[in-house]
Amino acid sequence: MAISRHDTLDRQGDLFGAGPAEACRPDPERVRRRIDGILAELRGEISARHWEFGRASFLRMAFPRLTCWLPGDEAARLESEFAREMARLGTG
Repeated sequence: MAISRHDTLDRQGDLFGAGPAEACRPDPERVRRRIDGILAELRGEISARHWEFGRASFLRMAFPRLTCWLPGDEAARLESEFAREMARLGTG
């Protein structure tokens, strides 16, 4: 009886181990520091960065992905601050 490729793959061991994958969850304090850094940058507290379309576009994409790791009321407050600063800079 010939062994098919499919049969061989079914019997192959798990390359990365048998344990369940652990969920990756970032540290909320680290997320808060990153968010605080972005808001400080927008407020001009860090530098008078020349605002390019690319940077503003990146921040509009990245900021909500950071706030999703925080509690709902905190996330909403920070998203509101972010939107206000982006509008002030004329990039919102």
